[in-house]
Amino acid sequence: MEMPISHKNSEGLVPCLHDLLHSDEQSCSSSKEEQKFSGSPPCPDDLLHSNKQSDSSGRDRHKSSGSASWLDNLLNSDEQSCSSKKDQRKHSGSAPCLDDLLNSGRRSCRSSRDPQKSSGPQKRLEQLLSQSGNKICADCGSPDPKWVSISFGVFICIKCSGVHRSLGVHLTKVLSIKLDEWTDEQVNTLIDLGGNTAANKKYEAFIPDDYQKPKSDASIEERSDFIRRKYEQKQFSNCDGQMSCPFPGPRSTLSSSCSSHCSPQDKKQYEKQATRHRIGNAFRNSWGRKDTEYKNNKKSNSLAAMVEFVGLIKVNVVKGTNLAVRDVLTSDPYVVLTLGQQSVRTRVIKNNLNPIWNESLMLSIPEQIPPLKVLVYDKDKFTTDDFMGEAEIDIQPLVSAAKAYENSTITESMQLGKWIAGQDNTLVKDGIISLADGKVKQEISLKLKNVERGVLEIELECVPLTQ
Repeated sequence: MEMPISHKNSEGLVPCLHDLLHSDEQSCSSSKEEQKFSGSPPCPDDLLHSNKQSDSSGRDRHKSSGSASWLDNLLNSDEQSCSSKKDQRKHSGSAPCLDDLLNSGRRSCRSSRDPQKSSGPQKRLEQLLSQSGNKICADCGSPDPKWVSISFGVFICIKCSGVHRSLGVHLTKVLSIKLDEWTDEQVNTLIDLGGNTAANKKYEAFIPDDYQKPKSDASIEERSDFIRRKYEQKQFSNCDGQMSCPFPGPRSTLSSSCSSHCSPQDKKQYEKQATRHRIGNAFRNSWGRKDTEYKNNKKSNSLAAMVEFVGLIKVNVVKGTNLAVRDVLTSDPYVVLTLGQQSVRTRVIKNNLNPIWNESLMLSIPEQIPPLKVLVYDKDKFTTDDFMGEAEIDIQPLVSAAKAYENSTITESMQLGKWIAGQDNTLVKDGIISLADGKVKQEISLKLKNVERGVLEIELECVPLTQ
């Protein structure tokens, strides 16, 4: 085997490892001196020693301070280095480093999130309201409308909103600009529909010369007649954007004509309504919901639209407790509220005998105040919904308390009255009417009637027409 060539020193001896290391250190030492004067790059040994010294000094500082970590020092030195490099780039005009790009990305991301925070549903709704066509009621021209028909995308006044609400949510769903909590999806729908200008261009395209649109001081009869003709019967509509529906004519002729000339969306609305009536009539039984309890017929609908309203009632259906079983072991309950000819309902909660809805619904209060009827049903997919109990709420004390407060100068929270539990009602306890934060409210717990069990908790709030 061939041995490697060895280098001998001046004495003819092979150098030992100690000699080699010392000679290497001396060589590096001399190279350091040369680097000081020549400005050449440091040797690897310099880098290693400097790193050891830096690490050692860093550990000493960490021990002496006891709070700041050596990692913080390293990051700070890196930030200072990057900062000095940024200053150099500002003067030299060189390309940005990765840290610059990351920081600019973070700033850009923060700035893009900020507009979303400042432009929530309520802010966007106010921007829509500020548009010229939306500053007056779409149906009577009253200034400063505070209500919206989300179905037709129009801003309306409080009086016209009562007529809309009487027509039923299947035709026109009404929301308050201030009292209801809006979602981005609802605002997007309103934007897509185009507001008052676009809606009136469609639904008032062909008003006859001898027919006058109601004004802000119009009677309830005039409003009702116009709104029903405009939205329900579509007598003034430009149905396909180019051709108008025949006018005048009986409602049946108008409906068939619109089905052939109107837009697909209008067709779908008519077809859906007819189908719902057919299915409802086919599956009626003794447990099922009756038409007169939830759905208004044509005659009662027309009468409801003629009613004068004195205020609004906001009903928060809180929860049910120990409700009746209508399926095998449980139920799918929902609540229907009826005031006069108006009806609204909550969402269905699946497989729950102690459902928590916490859902607010709005109804107009007629001049002749009827009781608020509460009905609970179990949702069935293939058969008629099963009855799960009912109750009635006398809202007269709440309305009287709200009127008294409206004419007073009371500002502090206090009890205004109560609905006393007794044999003539199904109250679990007295329904206290209180004033809190300028709102007249009443909390009510009801035992459901005509059923084996069940309690319903409801919160009422009386809203004056000025809101």
